[in-house]
Amino acid sequence: MAASIVIATRESRLALWQAEHVRDLLAQRFGAQVELLGMTTRGDQILDRTLSKVGGKGLFVKELETALEEGRAHLAVHSLKDVPMDLPEGFALAAVLEREDPRDAFVSPRYERLADLPHGAKVGTSSLRRWVQLGALRPDLVVEPLRGNLDTRLRKLDEGQYDAIVLAAAGLKRLGLAARIRSHFESEQMLPCAGQGALGIEVRADDAELLRRLGTLTHRPTWLAVQAERAVSRAMGGSCSMPLAVHAAWRGDRLWLRAALGHPAQPLAALLRAEVEDAVADDTQARALGERAAQALHAQGAAGYLAGT
Repeated sequence: MAASIVIATRESRLALWQAEHVRDLLAQRFGAQVELLGMTTRGDQILDRTLSKVGGKGLFVKELETALEEGRAHLAVHSLKDVPMDLPEGFALAAVLEREDPRDAFVSPRYERLADLPHGAKVGTSSLRRWVQLGALRPDLVVEPLRGNLDTRLRKLDEGQYDAIVLAAAGLKRLGLAARIRSHFESEQMLPCAGQGALGIEVRADDAELLRRLGTLTHRPTWLAVQAERAVSRAMGGSCSMPLAVHAAWRGDRLWLRAALGHPAQPLAALLRAEVEDAVADDTQARALGERAAQALHAQGAAGYLAGT
C-alpha cells in the first residue's frame, strides 16, 4: 500500500462522512496518509428525473471510477446499494465494511408511523422498491418522486412539500440525524435493497497489493450477506428500473434471505415474494442462495413483471 492514499468521493455530506470513515480506518490500521478527492457525479447533477429514467444508480460511481482509471485516486468509497451488480472490467470490490442499520426510516414532522398518515397523504421517495412496498402497505397514499442528497430531501420535507418521506436509516444515523427518524420499517413491512447500510471500497483490479491490504478490512458476515443479496439482483437482471427488495440476515451459521419484486409499471400490483435459508460459509454458497431466491421469484411469474422494466 502506498504511503499516501487518495480516496475519490462524492461531495455530499453523507458521502464525505463515508470517505472520512474509511480514511480514519486506513490511518489507524496501516498508518497511511490519506487525502480526499471530492467529485460531483451525474447522479448528483440530474435531480428532475428518477434514477430509473436516467441510467440507474451507476451514475453515482462512474466519475469516481474514471478517477481510479486515470490514477488520480487509489480507491473509491460507495454506499454499496449504489454499486452496480457487475462492476466494469478493470475494477474490483476490495472490501465491504460492517453493516449499519439496513432498515428504511419513516421521517415526518407530524406523524409517528406510516399507519398514522391520513388518506391521500403525500409520501416522497426516489426508490421504485420503496414505491411498490408502500403501495402494498397503504394503497391510499400519494407517492411522489424525491431526489437530491439527504439534506436536500429533509429540507423539502420541512418546507411542507411532503407529509412524510422514506430514507435509509443508516445515512441518518451516520450523520447524527437519528432524532429525525419517527419510526423504522421492520423487514416484515418493507425489505431493504441489496447492500443497504453497507459501505464498499472499490479499486482497480490490477492493484493486487491494495486489494490484499484492503481485504483485511472486510467484515465477513456482512460480505457474505451482501453477496447473497446482490446475487438475487444480478440473477433478476440488476436494473435500477426493477423494484426489487432483498435482505439477508444471519441465524447462527445459516443465512435467511428474503426477496420481494414489484411491477415497475403497476405500483399497486401484488408483490412476488421469496424466502430461502441455508448454511453459508463462503462466497459460492452465498451466491447460490441468492440464485435460489431469484429462481423462486421466477417460478411465481417474475418474467411478466420484468417485461415492464
